[in-house]
Amino acid sequence: MVCLERCAHDLNLKGMNRTSRISRFRSQLYGLLEEQESLASRLFNGFIMFLILANVLAVVLESVRSIRLAHEAFFQGFEIFSIVVFTLEYLLRVWVCTEKPIYFRPVRGRLRYMVSFMAIVDLLAILPFYLSMFVTLDTRFLRVLRLLRVFKLTRHFQSLEILIQVLRMEAPVLGSSLLMLLVLAVLAAGGIYVVEHDAQPEAFGSIPAALWWAIVTLTTVGYGDVVPQTDAGRFFALIITMLGVGMAALPAGIIAGGFSREMQKRREIYQTRVREALEDGVITSEEQEHLEQIRRQLGLDIEDARAVTRAEFNILSQIGQSRCPHCGKSLLGNREDDV
Repeated sequence: MVCLERCAHDLNLKGMNRTSRISRFRSQLYGLLEEQESLASRLFNGFIMFLILANVLAVVLESVRSIRLAHEAFFQGFEIFSIVVFTLEYLLRVWVCTEKPIYFRPVRGRLRYMVSFMAIVDLLAILPFYLSMFVTLDTRFLRVLRLLRVFKLTRHFQSLEILIQVLRMEAPVLGSSLLMLLVLAVLAAGGIYVVEHDAQPEAFGSIPAALWWAIVTLTTVGYGDVVPQTDAGRFFALIITMLGVGMAALPAGIIAGGFSREMQKRREIYQTRVREALEDGVITSEEQEHLEQIRRQLGLDIEDARAVTRAEFNILSQIGQSRCPHCGKSLLGNREDDV
């Protein structure tokens, strides 16, 4: 009986040790894939970025028939190598995502991660290859789908991540502006159909046919393939063109305003972290390293971060020089010596 208990205890210890080793390995792998702090992590992510750019270049060159025929074996081998690497990367990211607090549940957390934006981008990067094994796809269509791999760069460039965040936040407003543009295009198509139908039945014979002219005019593209010929049509086109200038600029203004607000919010977050680090009057090397990590995560420029830090130092020094009008003591109290 004692022997059986000892065996069970030893098995439990072995199981716990194995679980602990797997957990440590998963944590180390998470640092390699996600944190980008160590040299190994930077080298790995640099290799992934190079592979993504090389894939985009390969797709572009492969569209040239002479180059594709001359190097067909190379393109096929490079595609298989890329698929293996991207597939392993995707599976490993799904496995280690539980190290992040919001995905800590083994099953539900991984499912939640798999429907996140970046996980979907990683899946789309490899999905066309596996679909081609079961479904016959046009090679030109498949080649264009492979260009979706360029979106994997979003993980490695904070500016792209910020832009996607802005688009996500401003989606309702952008949707409203695009809806207004669509309504205006339909009204413009109906108006030009009324005034130009008799003069140009081949170009404005129906509202759907006139919709092409309305869209290119409202978006200020103006290809010139279809133009009004009557005086009423030209006057109507003048009004639509003037409206189109404002409508085309509206989404750009929304995105620019959202980008500015997002960057300001990130500066405020960094400012709060700097203020917390300066509570004792100095920024230690550990705190400086932590602030640098936060700066990279927030996607702030080095000069912006330095400007925020200098501003906080100036505020701290001004407070340190301020003294109580009654007792004459520094408003920082005992912290003045630390500064």
